[in-house]
Amino acid sequence: MKRYRKKDYVGLLYISPWIVGFLLFKLYPFVMSFIYSFSEFSILKTPIFNGLDNYIYMFIKDKLYWQSLLNTVIYVLMTVPMKLAFALMVAMILNIKIKGVNIFRTIYYLPSILGGSVAVSVLWRFLFMKDGIVNKFLAIFRIGGVDWLGSPNIALFTVSLLAVWQFGSSMVIFLAGLKQIPNEMYEAALVDGASRVRRFFSITLPMISPILFFNLVMQMINAFQEFTGPYVVTGGGPMNSTYVYSMLIYDNAFKYFRMGYSSALSWIQFLLILIVTVVIFKSSSYWTYYEDGGKSI
Repeated sequence: MKRYRKKDYVGLLYISPWIVGFLLFKLYPFVMSFIYSFSEFSILKTPIFNGLDNYIYMFIKDKLYWQSLLNTVIYVLMTVPMKLAFALMVAMILNIKIKGVNIFRTIYYLPSILGGSVAVSVLWRFLFMKDGIVNKFLAIFRIGGVDWLGSPNIALFTVSLLAVWQFGSSMVIFLAGLKQIPNEMYEAALVDGASRVRRFFSITLPMISPILFFNLVMQMINAFQEFTGPYVVTGGGPMNSTYVYSMLIYDNAFKYFRMGYSSALSWIQFLLILIVTVVIFKSSSYWTYYEDGGKSI
């Protein structure tokens, strides 16, 4: 028993750096942000308890709250489906056995390695400027220049393309799932005369539905927390058309030093992501297929 207890202590010693880091940099800020959300708190002043004032102000008086929330929801609805569809399409192409396919897989994954960085966002801004490369390319075909970043109607769509371009991580996961589908299933369907579209919806999609479910949840969470792209590319403009929820949290915390109100905004964001995630989990039983007896699409 002493020997086993000694091993337990040694194990705890090995994981103690992670435990300390979790307690100091994860759990403590998590709890304190909840407490600060019910207070008027800035960096230079002592927190003063104000009850539900932050939440009342958020829902009733802060016009930017509803604007940023709407922009974020639209951003999620545009980004996630396009990103997953594009990632799945490229994964199916790269699943074909051709010479040098590993080189193409590496090339397609590179945007995800670079993705999320400020440098890539700055590059994206220069690409879609009025006199940027995109409009110069369109001019070759005598297509008039588009104000990609200056028009409130298309600025958010332009920013969302940056996230769609970074599809590599989802693509790699889809590719791994496609390789697990037995080729005999496609051969049997081919003998039965099933078309490519029929094989995709009857074999491919049901077999990778658990992976689709995982990618959907992860990409949805990331999209709701998007900050770098809109902040660097447009700064929230024009006319707040790209002002997403994370920018509202950032501005209140580090521009106006309203830490209490920013904490309240963060908790609403957390609850929103939690609700959407739970809905996806609950609905997954109707469209996710598992080989051990789950429901098919």
